[in-house]
Amino acid sequence: MKEEEEVFESETGVTISVLMSVYNTEIELVKRAIESVLIQDFQDFELIIIDDGSESETHIQLLEYVEKILHEVIYIRHTNRGQSLSINRGILNSKGKYIAILDADDEFKPNHLSACLEELENFDLIASTTDTIVDEEADYFVPDKFDFDRLIHVDDCILFATLFGKREVFETIGFESQYAADAHFFEQAAKSFKVKKADLRTYIYYRNNPDSVCSTLKRETQLLNS
Repeated sequence: MKEEEEVFESETGVTISVLMSVYNTEIELVKRAIESVLIQDFQDFELIIIDDGSESETHIQLLEYVEKILHEVIYIRHTNRGQSLSINRGILNSKGKYIAILDADDEFKPNHLSACLEELENFDLIASTTDTIVDEEADYFVPDKFDFDRLIHVDDCILFATLFGKREVFETIGFESQYAADAHFFEQAAKSFKVKKADLRTYIYYRNNPDSVCSTLKRETQLLNS
């Protein structure tokens, strides 16, 4: 089977499709993320893991773990194309009425899916605030999408993995491969759908990861300005 077509799945009809893109993420963090989905107090979901062309060691570890819980997940692997396009492929392979996203190095609190469903009652799409884990105060701030020299608090951002909404929104808009793809998606959705920024904090966001896109960009900008 070609790598680009490697898909293991089970047949299911579900309310929520949870999509998680993985690229060379430490396997213990991936396990933590997956397990946080499996213990949700709302259990009518499918979990779709998109292996975005992880290198050999990570791929093997992930595949071995997924095979143990295959009845709980759908597994897709393709060559590296980035989070945005990986999530787009996950959407195409999903069956849920609603779409949720989880970063491979973060986790859901046990009531995340149920809280999002309740918050979505009168809307088509929400983004939410997070329970943000940091090492220092500066970790709360990330580069603004319009001006990388300007830092903004994560509570004022639209964060990719806190997006939750009706599948129609995700099928209509789709994610583009760019910095702040999450904010761009939310802005485009707002033109045609009812959207809301919700204060839930049921998503645990680990901002103390030095390899994240935001952390890397922040370091590079600081070096250029030093």
